[in-house]
Amino acid sequence: MSRPYYIFTNGRLRRKENTVCLEKDDKKTYIPIDDVKEIYIFSEVDLNSKFLNFLAQNGVVLHLFNYYGFYSGSFIPRQPQVSGHLLVMQVLHYIQQEKRLKIAKEIVNASLFNIKNNVSYYARRMERLEEVVEGIEEEMERIEKVDSIEELMGVEGRARDKYYSAFGDILKIEIGDFKRVRHPPDNMINALISFGNSLLYSATLSEIYATQLNPTISYLHEPGQRRFSLALDISEIFKPIFVDRLIFRLINKGIMSERDFLEEVGLTYLNEEGRKKFVKAFDEVLNSTVKHKKLNRYVSYRQLLRIECYKLIRHLTGMEEYKAFKVWW
Repeated sequence: MSRPYYIFTNGRLRRKENTVCLEKDDKKTYIPIDDVKEIYIFSEVDLNSKFLNFLAQNGVVLHLFNYYGFYSGSFIPRQPQVSGHLLVMQVLHYIQQEKRLKIAKEIVNASLFNIKNNVSYYARRMERLEEVVEGIEEEMERIEKVDSIEELMGVEGRARDKYYSAFGDILKIEIGDFKRVRHPPDNMINALISFGNSLLYSATLSEIYATQLNPTISYLHEPGQRRFSLALDISEIFKPIFVDRLIFRLINKGIMSERDFLEEVGLTYLNEEGRKKFVKAFDEVLNSTVKHKKLNRYVSYRQLLRIECYKLIRHLTGMEEYKAFKVWW
């Protein structure tokens, strides 16, 4: 079973026969290519076209992160499976406003359901959070009434503002009136959210690559030249479960604290030790399993991403109406 590899060591990546070889000084680490699903690079690594061709031949996706831990980009080999019919249907569902809005509404509805579920868990012990839950529910009721993507994004934005206002109560550290700041993150919680969302985006992109979906054609987010926007759509659904819940646990159990971060003027980011902690915990989340209600078998969290892609494919091809993932545990 192949798995992701996370590289924090500076050095050189190259092909050595049928293995990935990481060289640093006189030390060499060999990884059988059949064992590699994807590679995440968080350090300064040299590589060449021969190595990238080797990854492409074996369908291995490579994700790059910069000095601050921010996502830089991905090397994605030519898709092993392509479908002209699916591509046409994907485009048609984007250019036809009614079809696009139907998918986008389902994504937002599921995303807000999942953030409401997170707050509801803590509202059982903190009555003041019930107001936040009610506020999210009010926004969810507006979803069916909107008739444009812009209005829908407004609904989601207001609901998420209410959601983030609960973080000061949920987290067992003093963060004051928390507000989501993205570019750049201005405190440790925003840094964790940005880093976690980048990891989820990358994992989602890898799962899309394994299907026949085109990752550049999306429905909630506008397709752009510099991003794989379908990965943004799908990861939006899973952020509350894969990323936010993990942050709550790591902070509230004291696993991560201020010592795991560095600050510059107007910028907070994870140091190397902090990234390693979070990546290890995030990988454990992806490998966690839950019994799927419809499939009646245990699946990993990572498999939930792939299943979501297939559900979207069935919708686009007219096989089954798309119902986005809603957490049940």
